[in-house]
Amino acid sequence: MDDLQGSEENTFVVDDVTNIIKESVENVIGSNAYQHNKINQWTSNVVEQCLSQLTKLNKPFKYIVTCVIMQKNGAGLHTASSCFWDNTTDGSCTVKWENKTIDI
Repeated sequence: MDDLQGSEENTFVVDDVTNIIKESVENVIGSNAYQHNKINQWTSNVVEQCLSQLTKLNKPFKYIVTCVIMQKNGAGLHTASSCFWDNTTDGSCTVKWENKTIDI
């Protein structure tokens, strides 16, 4: 029983991480319209808030947080990444967030 409980405590729960990311973006950006001069600060604040909240989960993980903020103007964005990890303990979470003028 202790092994099962210990493994659950060390599980990457995508729903928990997704909620943290959405709340962080909402707190930083909210309903603000795209403003080019604020993008650097917004990006830093989103990443810092996500990391702060993820750390509070007290899980034995290393977190990598990236944030891309784009003006919603019809432009495309393509990205790729690759990782090597243990599928039984590690995980990944991608969240798309938007308002009327911003895609994140």
